[in-house]
Amino acid sequence: MNDNRQAIGVFDSGYGGLSILNEFLKELPEYDFIYLGDNARSPYGTRSYDVVYDYTLQAVEQLFSMGCELVILACNTASAKALRTIQQCDLPKINSNKRVLGVIRPSVEEIGLRTKSKHVGVFGTVGTVRSNSYPLEIKKLYPEIKVIQEACPMWVPLVENNEFQTEGGRFFIQKNVDSLLKKDPQIDTIILGCTHYPLLKEEIHKFLPDNIKLISQGEIVANSLKDYLVRHPEMDVRCSKNSEIEFFTTEFVDSFEEKASRFLNLSLKAKHISY
Repeated sequence: MNDNRQAIGVFDSGYGGLSILNEFLKELPEYDFIYLGDNARSPYGTRSYDVVYDYTLQAVEQLFSMGCELVILACNTASAKALRTIQQCDLPKINSNKRVLGVIRPSVEEIGLRTKSKHVGVFGTVGTVRSNSYPLEIKKLYPEIKVIQEACPMWVPLVENNEFQTEGGRFFIQKNVDSLLKKDPQIDTIILGCTHYPLLKEEIHKFLPDNIKLISQGEIVANSLKDYLVRHPEMDVRCSKNSEIEFFTTEFVDSFEEKASRFLNLSLKAKHISY
């Protein structure tokens, strides 16, 4: 990527954000992207608000230093625990012209359009569920919707270790699906509130009634970003468009390249980064 790049930064604590990036590449193929995975310190889901905020702010500042004008937190935990503080407190001090966006708000906007029973389920990490970000955001837009959450602590390891199609993997998937539906049988729409979870969709569907809609975030967030750039031409013109992409990880490059290929269905080269 050339030195004049002004790529769109995509950050995640690990690999899950690649499912978001995959949809960005489909919807916005002409844009340049830099993907940064903080794999050395993942998962973020079990960490405190302060730690997630600190780690996320470091990543955002790193991406800004690499030329990014716009950064997407392609991580539900980071979006839940750090986005608002960064937007309100840090951006005015760092550079008021730069922007940081998350994945929760676009997903919430879509939920209200999909549910008919007004009973919605959320599968998420422990951190995302404890933050109550989805119930709080949904209440702001759709106060009539009832939200039931289910923390799925085993799902990310199942994806990253490629064990979700094993007997043991299916046991944990079914356990969480059954638990959520038992809490509220009227649920007709479920949001996959973690960017790893789209890889589990096929397995999750095996344990869901046919009438329940399962919403992945990638396509929703990609359409939201596309709309954002149309509505903010002053940002769009600052984003370089050479169809280039770079990958950075804070952990082992070989491991990142192998696991990342599962999310993107392509071979890729990554670089190690410390910040």
